[in-house]
Amino acid sequence: MQFEVIAQCHTTHARVCRMKLAHGVTMLPTFMPVATQAAIKGLTPQQVESLGITLILNNTYHLNLRPGTNVLDEAGGAHNFQGWKRNILTDSGGFQLVSLNKFTKITEEGALFSSPFTGESTMLTPEESISIQHAIGADIIMQLDDVVSSLTIGPRVGEAMERSVRWLDRCIEQHERSGRKDGQNLFAIVQGGLDPALRAQCLDAMIERKDRVAGYAIGGLSGGEEKAVFWRIIKQCTDKLPVDRPRYSMGIGFAEAVAAADLLVCVALGVDMADCVFPTRTARFGVALTFKGPLNIRLKKHANSMDRIDDNCPCPTCSSGTSRAMLHHIVTIETAGAHGSVMGGARDAIMEGRFPDYLRTFFKNYFGDQGYPEWCVDALRSVGVDLLTG
Repeated sequence: MQFEVIAQCHTTHARVCRMKLAHGVTMLPTFMPVATQAAIKGLTPQQVESLGITLILNNTYHLNLRPGTNVLDEAGGAHNFQGWKRNILTDSGGFQLVSLNKFTKITEEGALFSSPFTGESTMLTPEESISIQHAIGADIIMQLDDVVSSLTIGPRVGEAMERSVRWLDRCIEQHERSGRKDGQNLFAIVQGGLDPALRAQCLDAMIERKDRVAGYAIGGLSGGEEKAVFWRIIKQCTDKLPVDRPRYSMGIGFAEAVAAADLLVCVALGVDMADCVFPTRTARFGVALTFKGPLNIRLKKHANSMDRIDDNCPCPTCSSGTSRAMLHHIVTIETAGAHGSVMGGARDAIMEGRFPDYLRTFFKNYFGDQGYPEWCVDALRSVGVDLLTG
């Protein structure tokens, strides 16, 4: 990986970075659409690339179950398997410790899963997770971490954080033994729940290993915690993480009403990368995400409308003049592109020294007269931008 910070906002902690990986350059900040099982449902790889997307996410746990590493090896890796020529990041499978917890038992060795398809038991160790990601051929691979729900309290949170550090060491050793360090880049994941002291302890441990990892992720959030707590944990992490490594906030941009606001607040706090299943999932249910908020294209009032979804959106759907009537049930392209456009606009604004104005304009258009979420106001004030003045 070649990583370079090329511009910094003069007010906030937002920045523009150039990240060169084996399958090309990805400019940061960026949003990664989620192709869990090597496919973004409803879109071809060519359509995804036409949106300006250069980095997508595949899931290690799911690809190991189906189609399996034998098929991926035969195909020459996930890039060839799914016909995607740009960069891929793979989640390690750690999130499934939460989302599929009724099928999972955690030990120091690893996570013992029962397949939701066959019931067959599989042990996913840190070493095995790295080996599977090597077979997938992802440009960025994630450590296996011990993930608990963000709402968990008590000693289990500290136990999971400490185990995540130990598992990182095992992931590093496996990765370095493989000889794949030059082509695949390992990221550490900061855990610690909603406890600032545990987060600080984990940050210290992860930063000690800086020379052996290519970047950092902030994990264990976006699980239902209060937004006032969420943004403070994000800021605690970005304030301390090394400036010469990319910073990835995992699974943000979910709630329909504030999806894009989540992203921009995190960018202002210093986050470079984000992902979420929400944009393409919500599109399949007929909701388009726009610069003026979500648009339910299923509503009868759109059935005969010749208007575009968004006159100012550069995605192929809007720029080609496709009507709302035509999109009454097929809004996947528009919604997959919306988060990417928000991040692209943020990159341009940072480069041109007008990111605070970009934030004010975006929030005004997005929320209109309904008022801004208090947590957004507080978070942006912490980095010098007051949405209620100027």
